[in-house]
Amino acid sequence: MTAKDIFHDVVRKALEKEKWVITDDPLFIRSLGINFYVDLAAERIIGIEKEGQKMAVEIKSFVAASAVAEFHKALGQYMNYRLALQSQEPDRPIYLAIPKDTYETFFKIEFVQAAICEYWIALIVFDPEKEVIIKWQA
Repeated sequence: MTAKDIFHDVVRKALEKEKWVITDDPLFIRSLGINFYVDLAAERIIGIEKEGQKMAVEIKSFVAASAVAEFHKALGQYMNYRLALQSQEPDRPIYLAIPKDTYETFFKIEFVQAAICEYWIALIVFDPEKEVIIKWQA
C-alpha cells in the first residue's frame, strides 16, 4: 500500500461536506493479477427509491519539483485504476482530485487540456484551505 497524499484528509473532508459517505480508505481492487489501492471510495444516496451514486477518487498534490512528471504519474495511475474498476466495479467512475492552484495554472496548459480530453479524465478540483470542492469536471 502506498503513502497517503498530503491532501488526503482535505479531500475526504470536502467530500463529506457534500454528503458523500467514505466507504473505503483506501479502496482495494485486485484485477488481472495485480493489487491496486485507490485513495478513496465514496457513495451518496440520491433518494429512498433511487440507487445511490458511487465513485473512486485518486488524490494528487502536484507539489513535486516537476509538474510534468507528477502529471505522467497521475495519468498512469488514473488509467490503470479506471481499467481495474471497469472489470471489478463498472458502475464506479474514478475522479482525479487536484488542488485549485494546480488546476488554475498547470491544468490550463494546452497540452494538459488536450490530454484530459483525449483520455477522458474526470476531475475534482478542491480548495485545500477551505476544505471544499470547487469544481466537478467529468
